Amino acid sequence: MSFSNGFETHVLKYVFTADAVTRPTAWYVGLFTADPTDTGAGATEISGNAYARVAATFTVSGDAATTSAAVEFAAATGSWGTISHIGIFDASTGGNLIAHSALTASKAIGTGDVFRIPTGDLDITLD
Repeated sequence: MSFSNGFETHVLKYVFTADAVTRPTAWYVGLFTADPTDTGAGATEISGNAYARVAATFTVSGDAATTSAAVEFAAATGSWGTISHIGIFDASTGGNLIAHSALTASKAIGTGDVFRIPTGDLDITLD
C-alpha cells in the first residue's frame, strides 16, 4: 500500500516535529475501478447499487498493520464494474484517503456478488 500525499505529511510531522497531528480513530475500506493515486484524485470510488465503505480494524506487529477481522461489503444490487484498487479512509463517506493499493487480482462485481477481504489478507507495511 502507498500512503496518500496528505497522510505522508501527517506521518512526517508526527515523527520529525512537535506539531500536533490529528490521527484517525476509525478506518474504512473503499473500492475503485482504477488507481486513486497519492492525491486521491486519480479515480472515482464505486457508488450506487448498495455500495458503501466498510469499517476495518487492524492489529500492528512489527512493521505491518493487518486486518483483524474480515472486511465484507453488502451484496451488489447492480454492477460495480471491475474492482482493481482499494483505499483506506478515515470516514465512512467523504473524509481523507489514508492509503491505497492495487489488488493482486482484479474482480468483476455484478448483481448479487459480494466483495470480501478475509481476516489478515489486507496488510499495510512500512519498510
